[in-house]
Amino acid sequence: MGIIIGIDVGISTTKIVGLHEQHVLSPIRITAVDPVTSLYGAFGKYLHDNNISLSDVEQVMVTGVGSAYIDGPVYGLPTGKTDEFIADGLGARFESGLSKAIVVSMGTGTSFVQCDGDEIRHIGGIGIGGGTVQGLSRVMLNTSDPKQISSLALRGDIRNINLLIGDISSRPLPGLPMNATASLFSKAQYDAPREDIALGIITMVLQSIGSASILSALNTGIKDFVLIGNLTLYPQCKEIYPMLEKLYNVRFHIPKYSEFCTAIGAALNFRQQLGK
Repeated sequence: MGIIIGIDVGISTTKIVGLHEQHVLSPIRITAVDPVTSLYGAFGKYLHDNNISLSDVEQVMVTGVGSAYIDGPVYGLPTGKTDEFIADGLGARFESGLSKAIVVSMGTGTSFVQCDGDEIRHIGGIGIGGGTVQGLSRVMLNTSDPKQISSLALRGDIRNINLLIGDISSRPLPGLPMNATASLFSKAQYDAPREDIALGIITMVLQSIGSASILSALNTGIKDFVLIGNLTLYPQCKEIYPMLEKLYNVRFHIPKYSEFCTAIGAALNFRQQLGK
């Protein structure tokens, strides 16, 4: 069997992986000014960096909002499309090893996909995600660069931004420790340091996504959530989601290739279509 190329085409960012005999090969990400340029740039770089020839590729599978711009074969290769939510579910299930979970795809906004065995279905979403971090940072910090925002946030103190249970009570409330959030951004002052603001923005977005994820699973019996997408790269995930796990008795999982799960799922969908 040849290599299956999975490509997740965003508006300006494309993620690409190769799948060979159920092994993920060297995923990469490319940013360009438009989805078509991004796709072809990512594809060419991927083949070059991994010493793969076109004859080694069995199939190309594209997904994501930018895939609508791709109407024909990529580099003359057989090319198919995968529904983005199906790709989310397949990729997250493959990478996490979980057959029953809610997949939380944290992109520009956030979508929720329920996986239960072979059943994968989109159950909703919220308009909060990486786009929220970038937009608020553009207004409040005069930057939308994720690396700069993350760097600032690492030096921030969330106690100067969020109102915590410890600020309003002399003892923990039932089920709520002293460091739990009572109100996001409630303590922020007009002259707050940029570092504190950056941390406040990231914390607000990640906590909101976590809370919405848990609510999306009500009455399903599901306790596992697989986080995928670029926001999983923020170091604050390692602090915020374990705290939510303790509060709500759930489990958040961030797979090894979390930001590439949708591209992996697109490639997997080809084998699924063939019944292999």
